[in-house]
Amino acid sequence: MGKRIITQRRGRGSPRYKSPSHRYQGEVKYPNLDEGKTVTGQVIAFVDDAGRTAPLAEVLLEDFRKIKMIAPQGVKKGDLIKLGSGGRSQTGDVMPLGRITEGSNVFNIEARPRDGGKLVRASGSQAYVVGHERSTNRTQIKLPSKKMVFIDSNSLATVGKAAGSGRRDKPMVRAGQGFHRRKARGKMYPKVKGRAMNAVDHPHGGGRHPHVGRPTTIKRGTSPGRKVGHIAAKRTGLKKR
Repeated sequence: MGKRIITQRRGRGSPRYKSPSHRYQGEVKYPNLDEGKTVTGQVIAFVDDAGRTAPLAEVLLEDFRKIKMIAPQGVKKGDLIKLGSGGRSQTGDVMPLGRITEGSNVFNIEARPRDGGKLVRASGSQAYVVGHERSTNRTQIKLPSKKMVFIDSNSLATVGKAAGSGRRDKPMVRAGQGFHRRKARGKMYPKVKGRAMNAVDHPHGGGRHPHVGRPTTIKRGTSPGRKVGHIAAKRTGLKKR
């Protein structure tokens, strides 16, 4: 009798496979700003969030509200930043895209006005303001993937580059470091091929040489324990000319 495969064990929701959301800092969005109003804030602390790669900056606004935003690289504790259309287009300022100088680096961009920021939020990431179309009130942005997109010029973005750009420079020297890194995000690690397992652990396991022991195309409506290989694939194998 076989064992439950990893897919089934993850589906049960046991603590081993749950994401530790109690350690996350929650949503990080831009505050609601009145049209044409500019608010000044001071960076009072930096916070590490296990749920994201970039650090967070805690900002105290002049109306005594505290907000959290993705920290810009180069901004330090005690610095003043401006939020709104009256910004100076300097590092850390939050401004509408239409007010940001062409060629500037930006991150944490709103896909549409007042959605709080959706694009370019990972550590060390940055996009570029290519140009403005005043007739259609749109701004052309070059994303980190080199893709060009047009976004409403009223959408907010932070000037500069997201902090934490050196995150990937330090290697994982020991397997334990990789384990704890993924454990903090609820990722499965290590990930083992099914055909490398024993027959009791996976439908592809067993055999005297590494081969898939069952048909690789599985019906979509079958039980989770049998959903391995190509699920409801239109075709498999080498494409014939």
